[in-house]
Parts: sequence; C-alpha cells; structure tokens
Amino acid sequence: MKKLFSCLAIMLSLLFAAPWMSGANAAPAQAATAKAAAATVNVNAASAKELQSLPGIGRVTAQRIIDYRTAKGPFAAAEDLLKVKGIGQSTLQKISDRIVLQ
Repeated sequence: MKKLFSCLAIMLSLLFAAPWMSGANAAPAQAATAKAAAATVNVNAASAKELQSLPGIGRVTAQRIIDYRTAKGPFAAAEDLLKVKGIGQSTLQKISDRIVLQ
C-alpha cells in the first residue's frame, strides 16, 4: 500500500509539474522564433544561404537574385525584385517585412 501511494504521489507531481515545465521551456523557444522572424536580409549583399532564409525563396531563386544584382546593379526598391524570375507579388508580400536594400 505504501508503494502505491508513493507511485501515486510521483505521478501527481509529474502531472502538475508538466505544464509548469513546458511553460518555462516555451519562453526561450518563442523568443528564438520571434528573433528569426524579425531578422532582416539585405538583398543587395546577402549570400544565397541568407536569401534562402526568406519565405518562398529557394536555392534557384536565391541564385537568380544574386545573378540579377550582379548584372544590373543593386536593387533600388523592393518592387525591383519582381524583375527576378520566380518572384511575384505573393512572394514579395511574404518577404517585404524581412528585407532591406542597403
């Protein structure tokens, strides 16, 4: 009987500790996610890997951005990215808050 109460006590402590523990671990994870979402990318200087961190930009489109800026110079406005094959209005809207043109 004593073992049963001990097991029950352990199970109850785990049950009540689990939400508290997950809440404590959620704050750093949420902060990291917010930081990643807030990170900006300079499309006039970024590497292909950095460009690929933008939503909707894969390996091929990242290389096209680099090729375009190499051939035609830096992007003067975000809308200039629409001249790159593979970037449409939808993609531009997804990335507009994450890009800078420095």
